[in-house]
Amino acid sequence: MLKSLGGKSPRIDPEAFVSEAAYIIGDVVIGPRSSVWPGVVIRADSGQIAIGSGTNIQDNSVLHADADASIGDDVTIGHGVVCHARQIGNGSLIGNGAVLNDGVQLGEECLVAAGSTITENKVFPPRSLIRGVPGKALGEVKERHMELQRRAAESYVRRIERYRAEGTFE
Repeated sequence: MLKSLGGKSPRIDPEAFVSEAAYIIGDVVIGPRSSVWPGVVIRADSGQIAIGSGTNIQDNSVLHADADASIGDDVTIGHGVVCHARQIGNGSLIGNGAVLNDGVQLGEECLVAAGSTITENKVFPPRSLIRGVPGKALGEVKERHMELQRRAAESYVRRIERYRAEGTFE
């Protein structure tokens, strides 16, 4: 469901896929080849949430921000993520069930382990490997992690056509 709020409506690129079971409201911009899956809520009532190209936001994740927020290209936001981040850099992967609190900023190609919680206003440089509660950088993302991140993003771009081809059940 797409809803306007305060005169601002979601803007979704025609090459993007948004499940009919997602709820997107307000000043949301979704780029080409990005996908939003069932149960996702993206609520932009306090600033714009801009999502780049080739990014996937998986089932039952919630995105909200208290100011403008930017999610880069080829980002994977796993199942059941709660994201209040201000910025997520290109090529990053946020593991299932992670929580990113208000003001978090991730550089490019970061990896947040499943179940981690990043506290308010934390800033991580590119290729940070982040894990724990509270989330801490444990080092740098290795090439094997980068390959996982690339494959995850690419697999969701490929799913778009499959889901479009099936249409909807009526």
